[in-house]
Amino acid sequence: MRPARALIDLQALRHNYQVAREVTAGAKALAVIKADAYGHGAVRCAQALEAEADGFAVACIEEALELRAAGIRAPVLLLEGFFEADELSLIVEHDFWCVVHSLWQLEAIEKATLSKPITVWLKLDSGMHRVGLHPKDYQAAYQRLLASGKVAKIVLMSHFARADELHEQASAEQVAVFEAARQGLAAEVSLRNSPAVLGWPQIPSDWVRPGIMLYGATPFEEANAVASRLQPVMTLESKVICVRELPAGEPVGYGAKFITQKPMRIGVVAMGYADGYPRHAPTGTPVLVAGQRSQLLGRVSMDMLCIDLTDVPQAGLGSTVELWGKNVLASEVAMAADTIPYQIFCNLRRVPLLYSGA
Repeated sequence: MRPARALIDLQALRHNYQVAREVTAGAKALAVIKADAYGHGAVRCAQALEAEADGFAVACIEEALELRAAGIRAPVLLLEGFFEADELSLIVEHDFWCVVHSLWQLEAIEKATLSKPITVWLKLDSGMHRVGLHPKDYQAAYQRLLASGKVAKIVLMSHFARADELHEQASAEQVAVFEAARQGLAAEVSLRNSPAVLGWPQIPSDWVRPGIMLYGATPFEEANAVASRLQPVMTLESKVICVRELPAGEPVGYGAKFITQKPMRIGVVAMGYADGYPRHAPTGTPVLVAGQRSQLLGRVSMDMLCIDLTDVPQAGLGSTVELWGKNVLASEVAMAADTIPYQIFCNLRRVPLLYSGA
């Protein structure tokens, strides 16, 4: 069988969740497992965390229903709310919590016939300008939800656009907008996502929403003391399936993007962009082969890529290659490919997930 696989360490996942709890003492934490737990397998991750998590957050009702079908009974928040009013009956049936970010959603709740009231997380657009109610509409929306008789609880929330930039004032400005909009409203608050959990301890939040940090990746380009405590959850690995001895002046891969400057030993690895490895990862992107760091050479192909074995004499046919994981961090690969760990995790496909630490 093709040797490409992703090893998922569920104990590391639990460790990272506990880090989020420890650095936000007193706050409750929703584990964000949208996009199939960022490519890590939502059901298995939810099962691993259910005993200790205060709840989960997903993007949409399809993801939430998958968790219920697997027996997950913990609270599940729909981060994008509902897309059609008829989803409200499923929200009631399965006890989902629901973000309301638009006036049409508020109106749909007011018009709906619900068998019991629901929990709403009322989202403010405090400056990201993606989804969320305008500050001028926020107080009235809160009062309308209460008056509807169809809401059991309201949590006030917003989302940061630049919390991963620790020296940028935009997050403080968003907090100021949020505080002004919620003045006088008696409700719990949820502001802090992963970068805010890790880097903005002064921001108040009754509920936090750790996402990328659960999977052991930092959202920051610079070093961060709390992020350094995280443990990578996924190790993407494969094996060397061919070894080539090339003289100086020979091209490697499509487009001759790399040409040997000296005699070199090249390893071909069963991994490519069809598996989710970033196609634009350049020569020099780090890998670990036979326990030693080396580098990618040339352009990534659909199913294969080439690495340098010249200075790794112990490596050869069948040697294990770590593409990212505990020794080559996903953030290193993402930075080399001019992307972010979120994307390389979520792009993973075709590679079997193998779990440990259950």
